[in-house]
Amino acid sequence: MKILHTADWHLGQTFYEYDRREEHLHFLEWLKQQIRQHEIDVLLIAGDVFDSPNPSAESQRMYYRFLREVTSENPSLQIIIIAGNHDSAARLEAPNPLLENMNVTVRGVVRRNAEGDIDLQHLIVPLYTEGEVTAYCLAVPYLRQGDYPSAENYSKGVQLLYEQLFNEVKEKGLPVIAMGHLQATGSEISEDDRSERTVIGGLECVSPDAFDEAIAYTALGHLHRSQRVSHRENVRYSGTPMPMSFAERNNASGVVMITISAEGTGIERLAFEPLAGVMSIPRQARPLEEVLQAIGDLPDGDVTLRSPYLEIKILMTEPEPSYKYKIEEALKGKAVRLARIAAMLPQKKASGIVATSYEELQTIRPLDMALDVFKRKYGGTEMPDTMKQLLESVIKEAGV
Repeated sequence: MKILHTADWHLGQTFYEYDRREEHLHFLEWLKQQIRQHEIDVLLIAGDVFDSPNPSAESQRMYYRFLREVTSENPSLQIIIIAGNHDSAARLEAPNPLLENMNVTVRGVVRRNAEGDIDLQHLIVPLYTEGEVTAYCLAVPYLRQGDYPSAENYSKGVQLLYEQLFNEVKEKGLPVIAMGHLQATGSEISEDDRSERTVIGGLECVSPDAFDEAIAYTALGHLHRSQRVSHRENVRYSGTPMPMSFAERNNASGVVMITISAEGTGIERLAFEPLAGVMSIPRQARPLEEVLQAIGDLPDGDVTLRSPYLEIKILMTEPEPSYKYKIEEALKGKAVRLARIAAMLPQKKASGIVATSYEELQTIRPLDMALDVFKRKYGGTEMPDTMKQLLESVIKEAGV
């Protein structure tokens, strides 16, 4: 049995006002080629199919067109999809009656029976080879409060759910695949990345021990960096098909192919080259003059769909009203797409003004307060005389 593991597509994402539709279409075409070329039996999509719980009509068309085309081209292909934290679980599951006729199974909602117990069988999906059940998939979507068995915390509850699911199938003697959309302990998160939902203090981190050693492979989604978890080769994040933020510029893109045979489980990464990359210049925020020099080193050419998205980091040590204009002028004729100018301030220094009471606060002159704020904001730089004189005249006219 050959399985392909992918996740975190984020269809419909707008990257700093740029539509990424063509980039996603490029990935989906590549994915269809891999499925044909490697004769894949099962495609696992481990959550965050869409970037929003209320995806656009165009994003949904892209998604359903892919499912229709890939299942038509590969009649024996089985697809299992779980909802991520960006998805609407109910919306993703709604077309199940139609999708099941295409051999597509979606799990977004954790159901409970009349007694209030979790419907474990709903989350266990048989995998078929030539009409016979040859493996089982534990298709667990992103779990919210109340979706898991009662436990002392989130991590313990999630672990207990996987244990219960595995106990339902372990005696059948067939390989077991697990799916999840979560943050696993020991995984790496892209630095300063706000596109991945993480919880301070690791309160929602799930130990890899939640996945029994006897499970052949665990397909995870949620974290955008492709990686194995805690040195366990068979517990992996596939990563995103393309960088979802500038913090992910060095992440490798692709999918994971798993081959399960009598000899064991083989794992191989299939690398994907996104249509467009992302880049940041300079590596660290620098003054405007150095930024303009770095722009000059960028390649010349026309802007196309393959042109990288550009982030510019500029160090603001003093007011510079025209910096955006100068940067945009310097970028003319460069084969990049400006997405973001990050104006960064120097490390703030301690304030020179200290007021411990209301009476003391009344003794501080407004001009002194303004001078102090300016100095702290621009890393110790004194306010220019012309600005100081203008501010003095305004204060005098206001009578304060």
